[in-house]
Amino acid sequence: MEAVTEADAADAVRRAGSFAVRGPVFGVAAQGADDGARWRVVVAVSADNPQEARDSLNSLLWFKAKDDAKDRAERRGILAAVARLESERVEELTVLGTRYRIVRAEEYAGEGSGGIELPRPSDPEPAAPDWDSTTLAARIDGGLVLDPDAPLTPAQAAETLALRSLTYTGKRFPTPVRNDSLRARETHPDVVLLPATYTLVERSSTGWTPASSMHPTPHEARKTLEYTLLQFEPHRRRLLPDVHTDARTLLASGDCDPHTAAQLAAYVAGADQLRAAPVNELEVHGVVYRIARTRRMLRWGPDGPETPRPTDPTGQDPCAIHVPLDEDGNLMPAPTPGPETDTDNT
Repeated sequence: MEAVTEADAADAVRRAGSFAVRGPVFGVAAQGADDGARWRVVVAVSADNPQEARDSLNSLLWFKAKDDAKDRAERRGILAAVARLESERVEELTVLGTRYRIVRAEEYAGEGSGGIELPRPSDPEPAAPDWDSTTLAARIDGGLVLDPDAPLTPAQAAETLALRSLTYTGKRFPTPVRNDSLRARETHPDVVLLPATYTLVERSSTGWTPASSMHPTPHEARKTLEYTLLQFEPHRRRLLPDVHTDARTLLASGDCDPHTAAQLAAYVAGADQLRAAPVNELEVHGVVYRIARTRRMLRWGPDGPETPRPTDPTGQDPCAIHVPLDEDGNLMPAPTPGPETDTDNT
């Protein structure tokens, strides 16, 4: 299998003449006393901004305080970290001897004359595709350990070497963003590759536009495409009577006019193609959909993975996202708002 994967990677390099960089994504990594130089991903590196990753860490620690704390002292320590996350844009904090860090990665994809890279033949595919929308998919970065000293395949080594010099260039990036990018190349000169992900994209006049979040496998991205064809797009175009009906059900019922039926038939035909074979590109009503193989690189310095840069998007302000807990892990009532001041009578 390793030889097949290496051959696929070599073929991909020949087809893709360049990298298309989408921008940063964020997650949370943790390092315990016994981890050495390694860090464990505890929140998938997939958030659009650092605050989204901080909020996920807030939830992770809140539930740890509620369900896993051994005693009051331990719970107090965890809740102190939660309180900081509710009011500060922290990049790193230590909780009960474990360092938690907001980490930054760069999302990119191979791109050549045929467009953005498709899934490779050696990428994971289920033996029996499950199209049930309620089935939980594997988590992105689930159990992932970031190890700067882990052995690399020849293809991984070549990709890592090529990405070490990657910086933002071009006038579409503001000068402060380009300066941060150059600085990061010096402070975090090494690169750690994260597992490939898969994203539904649409072709536009300017290139390929993401139409979904990341998925752990090509099949999960195809399930999102099926939902897009059978529900999202028909609803957006007002072809369906309500949110409980999909294109396949309405078309089979015959309870629609000929014009609507013709439009729904194209969506259903596209969904049928997906189920008949592992299709990675479809055109429906003039829109070209593709399952793109997206990748992520994380910069690494002497103290580990890179944190967010000053010029990265910040997201919303920190705030409380769970009800307070007392020292015994019990939910506390939410604060009661005080009486409003009647300014008209002053």
